[in-house]
Amino acid sequence: MSEPADTSPGAVFRVFLRLGLTSFGGPVAHIGYFRDEFVARRKWLSEAEYADLVALCQFLPGPASSQVGIGLGLGRAGFAGAAAAWTGFTVPSALAMILFAYGVAAFGDVAGAGWLSGLKAMAVAVVAQAVWGMAKSLCPEARTATIALGAAALVIAWPLVLGHATYGQIVAILIGGALGRLFLSGTIPDSGPARPFPVTRRTGLIAGALFLFLLVGLPALAWATADPIIAIVDSFYRAGSLVFGGGHVVLPLLQAETVPPGWVTVDQFLAGYGAAQAVPGPLFTFSAYLGTVMEAGPGGVIGGMLALMAIFAPAFLLVVAALPFWNALRTRPAARSALAGVNATVVGLLLAALYDPVWTAAVRGPGDVVLVLAAFAMLAVWKWAPWIVAPIAAVLGTVAALL
Repeated sequence: MSEPADTSPGAVFRVFLRLGLTSFGGPVAHIGYFRDEFVARRKWLSEAEYADLVALCQFLPGPASSQVGIGLGLGRAGFAGAAAAWTGFTVPSALAMILFAYGVAAFGDVAGAGWLSGLKAMAVAVVAQAVWGMAKSLCPEARTATIALGAAALVIAWPLVLGHATYGQIVAILIGGALGRLFLSGTIPDSGPARPFPVTRRTGLIAGALFLFLLVGLPALAWATADPIIAIVDSFYRAGSLVFGGGHVVLPLLQAETVPPGWVTVDQFLAGYGAAQAVPGPLFTFSAYLGTVMEAGPGGVIGGMLALMAIFAPAFLLVVAALPFWNALRTRPAARSALAGVNATVVGLLLAALYDPVWTAAVRGPGDVVLVLAAFAMLAVWKWAPWIVAPIAAVLGTVAALL
């Protein structure tokens, strides 16, 4: 029996706040939590309607589970509901990451810290597990596996030949979509009639135009003004706009945007990434940590919130832009084929990130390999939750440093 209808933004916020405090395990687990809460328990929408929303958010770049949450809030309580859903689901982990950033700053130079070695080893294990799991589902045959491996090779070689790593990832995504369109069959099933959302086509077009305007205009404005705040907003907005697959796939984009300019060190980056595995909610809140520890821009809480808002802004705009048109687009084989190629490319991007910066920065000798294997065993073999593994990895790293 469904509960009495409460379609207020406050009701949406309360439900998503509880999920934001308890949803560990990454985007795939989040989508499972959402289904249990909103389809099975609260009956806000049907299985087919939920599957259709999930399919849309997997098609779009950005944090898929957060976009599903935004869509759920939008369908329940309009635009205020979308904002309430995002706030409740995101703020707990964002605050945790900002507090962790202040802890890292208090330690000063963390490059040789044993606990940091443990968290970096955990980062290797987490990304390796993600590569393996995504490869099994997104690269099940020779063509998709070839696209993935080719994308990894392109992204690894790109900075050696042409410089900035971000553009290599963009080119790989475009090539993967084109190859998927040419050689792969569609992979997104038709889930029947789509659920209506309170978004008109006119509103969708405005949101899409604003998304593109910011994607093109922010780099030009950052170049013209040399303002570090605009540069930070541009970098995080671009990262949120170009991540297909969400979650761990944002790692190479954020690394390319923050480490080469000297905004954060590799050790700071990997420490935050390791800590991000231990908190509930979306992994994109890693941006709040980066904005807090940055040397450029305002830093602190203001810098953290600025980076957080910038990386999530594309998710809002893309969901609003796509919802009015998704029902027609999802039936087209060409769109589903291109998505299959993009998904395979995502695996390649993550494989490249596993090599650099994750492996190259974390593994310096046999002791680090042992830490990686221990973390991988806890995560992949014993199936322990990341929030349990993170403090254990930090303790193991500390002990190893003392031996």
